[in-house]
Amino acid sequence: MTTSDGTVPDRQGVRGLARRLRARLPTVVALAVVWVLLWGTFTPASIVGGLLVALLVTALFRLPLATDRLPVRPLRLVGLLLYLGYDLVVSGAEVSWQVLRHGPRAKGAILAVPLLSGSDRVVTVMANALSLSPGTMALQIDHDHDVWYVYALGPRDRAGVERARRRVLDMQRRVLAALGDPAEVAEAQRLMEACR
Repeated sequence: MTTSDGTVPDRQGVRGLARRLRARLPTVVALAVVWVLLWGTFTPASIVGGLLVALLVTALFRLPLATDRLPVRPLRLVGLLLYLGYDLVVSGAEVSWQVLRHGPRAKGAILAVPLLSGSDRVVTVMANALSLSPGTMALQIDHDHDVWYVYALGPRDRAGVERARRRVLDMQRRVLAALGDPAEVAEAQRLMEACR
C-alpha cells in the first residue's frame, strides 16, 4: 500500500500511535466520566463533549504513563472499603463526641508519621483514605524524609497521640495490603507490631 505521494506508510509509527492511544484510553474515559458527572446530564452531547475535552486535555498536557502497576488484591481491596465504611461511622461518632463534650476547646495534634510507601499512587490512596475519616487530614507528605504530617482531632495526652499515630499506621497498612508491594506490606506490619 502506498500513500498519495507514492511512499509506503511507516507501520511501526502506526502501531506505536495505536499503542499510545490504547494506553491513554483509561485516562480519556475517566476524564469523560468526570465531565458528564460535573454537567449532571447523561446525554449524547455531554458524552461526546466529555470525550472531546478529555482528548484535548490528554493531548495538551502529556503526562508520562505510569510504568509501575499496582498489585491489586481484590479481597484485601474489599476489606479496605469495608474498613473505610466502618472508620467513617466510628470517626464521625468520635468527632461528634469531641465537639459536644469540649466544644471550641476541642484539641487536635499534628503528628509526624513514617511514610510506608515510595509509590506516588499508593501514597495518594493513603492520603485520600485517611482524609475520608472525619477528624483527620493529611497535611504534608515529605518524600525526602519518608514522613507525612497528619492532623488528628481529639488527642489530649500522650496516649491519645499514640492511638492516633497507630490509627494512621493501620490505615497505611490496610492500603498497602490491598495495593502495595510485598516489601512495603512487611515493613508496615513490622512497624505496627513495634508500636504495640
